[in-house]
Amino acid sequence: MAFQQGLSGLNSSSKALDVISNNVANASTVGFKNSGTVFADAYASSLTGAVSKIQIGIGSAVQAVRQAFTQGNVTTTSNPLDMAINGNGFFEIELQNGGYALSRNGQFDINKEGYIVTSLGDRLMGYQAIDPVSGDVYAPATASVDTFRPLIVPASGVGAIETSEISLNLNLSADAEVIPTPAPPAAAIDPSDPLTYTYSTGIPIFDSLGKEHTLSFYFVRRSDVVDTTTAPPTYSEWDAYTVVDNDTSTLTHNSTIGFDGVGRVAAVTPHVTAGVTPPTNGSVFSALLGTDAVNPNESTLGLNAITQFGGESKPRELKQDGAPPGEISGLSISRNGIIQARYSNGDTKDVGIVNLTTVRNNNGLSPIGNNYWVETPESGGFARGTPGNGMNGVISAGQVEESNVDLTQELVQMIIQQRNYQANAQSIRTQDQILQTLVNLR
Repeated sequence: MAFQQGLSGLNSSSKALDVISNNVANASTVGFKNSGTVFADAYASSLTGAVSKIQIGIGSAVQAVRQAFTQGNVTTTSNPLDMAINGNGFFEIELQNGGYALSRNGQFDINKEGYIVTSLGDRLMGYQAIDPVSGDVYAPATASVDTFRPLIVPASGVGAIETSEISLNLNLSADAEVIPTPAPPAAAIDPSDPLTYTYSTGIPIFDSLGKEHTLSFYFVRRSDVVDTTTAPPTYSEWDAYTVVDNDTSTLTHNSTIGFDGVGRVAAVTPHVTAGVTPPTNGSVFSALLGTDAVNPNESTLGLNAITQFGGESKPRELKQDGAPPGEISGLSISRNGIIQARYSNGDTKDVGIVNLTTVRNNNGLSPIGNNYWVETPESGGFARGTPGNGMNGVISAGQVEESNVDLTQELVQMIIQQRNYQANAQSIRTQDQILQTLVNLR
């Protein structure tokens, strides 16, 4: 009698409904991957191994429950540490109870120790930036980012950066009148007397302690048509003076700048050498700020972007590379997984890089709950790498990957399995009626 076939069909449909129900229950679970049931037919084995031409199957069986690792939709969140993987790969998580797991759930926070963690407190793995000298967990210019470990955001701020390079991008008016150099012992210029200089501007600079100072520049047009026989010819010369914090004792004749016939810098004569020869490579002209109590080290002045065109003298862009101390004010994550810390002084540092792990056979992974999978022998070898490298996907920061469950499809499959269950139940009922008929024969 066909009770066994009908019973196996009921069991198969029941398990399929369990899988569908689990998919529906996780339709809103971040990073969840929907599952499908794989069925197989069943036949009785012959003791002799002979193949019968009238062999009838004994029903069906669930051969496997297979997950579909297709991409889920990406949704924007308000948490800058949330991450969605677009493409291949899994986040690698260090579990609190030991071992590692893989996940597509990119909902992360920072715990009291500064580690980037899941909602369960498990730590996100990646390549941390480490100071090779002190071992501090942050990213100076010489930091190593190949240390694989749980990622941590340093609580400490960044130290001051002493100004070492200053770039001047401004125009000195070609219409300005020449101011002759006064005879000694009179001072060349007087910062308090605008008649002694042509144009002045200033820029903030920082000492080694991060204290801010004002560096003022005074430009004086000294001559016209200096030397037309040189290559390139010099048609005008300007003297440049510097003063720190309006302290006239720091007044320094920094350099003399010569311009060619099209208003570009043609030559620079530095008057402050301070033990270091200023670079004059090709058309790159520069001088030195010199040394004093504020700047014990020489600061290079980039003068190549100064022009002498008609019109007024005015600054276009004045830049310097110093900064005061700063505290961490925010985080950002690039599509390549680089975690960058922003500091209150405008500085930025790379804290680390998020790791993505891939395996050869995703369906060989074993789900353990909490949006985690663990590797098994069936998952094959695994590879660690950075986002965007090779076959790895990229990171979308401030977003999460939704479940890839299609509710419409699941509800249709639920109806199909319900019909299958009813049909198998009807098969058992029919066999019962046939058996009852046989019993009643007498």
